[in-house]
Amino acid sequence: MASDTEKNKKDEIKEKIAFFFAKVGGLSKIQRLLICVLTIAVMGGSYYYFIFAPKYKILQGVKTEYKAQVTKLETFKRKARALKEFETKMAKVQEEFDIAMKALPEKKELPSLLRGVSKAGSNAGLVFLLFQPAPVVDKQFFKEIPLSLKVEGNFHQIADFFSQVGNLNRIVNIDNMSMKTDKKDSGLIQMDCSAVTYMFAEPKEEKTNGKKKKPRGKKKG
Repeated sequence: MASDTEKNKKDEIKEKIAFFFAKVGGLSKIQRLLICVLTIAVMGGSYYYFIFAPKYKILQGVKTEYKAQVTKLETFKRKARALKEFETKMAKVQEEFDIAMKALPEKKELPSLLRGVSKAGSNAGLVFLLFQPAPVVDKQFFKEIPLSLKVEGNFHQIADFFSQVGNLNRIVNIDNMSMKTDKKDSGLIQMDCSAVTYMFAEPKEEKTNGKKKKPRGKKKG
């Protein structure tokens, strides 16, 4: 029974195809050409809307995402280069800071540094008339440690003293200089100056107890 049904269906399809071609065969060349054009147009439109357009949309989305990722990559590369440059600069600053810190004396080194200044004057042949530590001056990140000096000697001895102080292994600056010749001996010069060295100090945070001071009332006379 099944084979008879399939045979009938095949015969029916053949008849429809034969009928279609018979119809087409009876048409003029222009009509057949129009049918071919319409068939191609329908097939082309179907291909565009159902196959090409969706895939093209996906492709455009992939291209857009690719461009976005490339832009992100370039941004990350720029940031990486900037970070590397920053790290290089920071390393250089740290190196310079370490060198500067080595040139600043520590608290325990101050006595030996003062002896070094005194020795420089003695080696140069100067006579110390005053050798007195002055009050420490607090700055934001360091302290100035001045030493008030008054020495006597000739010009070359004073120049030699400056040279020896400049060659100390810690920073010592000579400031506030004033010179005058000795009234009894014009070859001698008396010099007043300050020998200033520096010591690194951590900035201190101001402590407050959160209480405001009450203004004092005026005393009644």
